[in-house]
Amino acid sequence: MAERRLHNIQSMAHYLEPSVQERLAATTARHRYSRNQTVFVEGDASESLYIVIEGRVAIATHSGDGRETVVAVLGPSGLFGDLGLFDGGRRAAEARALMDTLVVEVPYEPILAVMQENPSLLWNVIRMLAQRVRATDEALADTVFLDVPARTAKRLLELSDGADDFKLPITQEELAGMVGASRERVNKALALFVKLGWLKVSGRNRYRIIDRAAIAQRAVS
Repeated sequence: MAERRLHNIQSMAHYLEPSVQERLAATTARHRYSRNQTVFVEGDASESLYIVIEGRVAIATHSGDGRETVVAVLGPSGLFGDLGLFDGGRRAAEARALMDTLVVEVPYEPILAVMQENPSLLWNVIRMLAQRVRATDEALADTVFLDVPARTAKRLLELSDGADDFKLPITQEELAGMVGASRERVNKALALFVKLGWLKVSGRNRYRIIDRAAIAQRAVS
């Protein structure tokens, strides 16, 4: 059991030193979620962060009229729910499973205790937050400088995880939320890629990338 817990916490290796990982391992809990089951929703109290072990988790926000924007899709080793650790605020977004998913939960309290004892660890936190800012800046730049087909191509490549044959882990509505456009406009972009011979669609949410170079070029121009 101890070895398994340590394996789980090692997903935080980029941010925490091995000795700290060992200390935190005993505080973790594992949870399984089925597709569309929520880990937490906007406005929930923040008391723990989570690491994806198996499956995928969508991080989404909602507008006042109920429209959803998927801001991130996290696979194994993905870290989420950590914002409240830094500001004490409530959940700013919803986290839900996109398939059968296993996550490990790490309470804030022991993490804060470790950081108070060893403030130098905060530099790791700063690096993590800087990465988040860079990702946000890139997403904003994409919205300003890239059209819908380019943003669709970029998200498609990200969600393929480098595979030419893959099943999209989200619905087309969720993909549209990631792209920041209507479902109709995203579907038109996908249909264009198919017409150009860059992409093949077979079955429900199953895709084959025929010309990765062409799609990659379209993702930046």
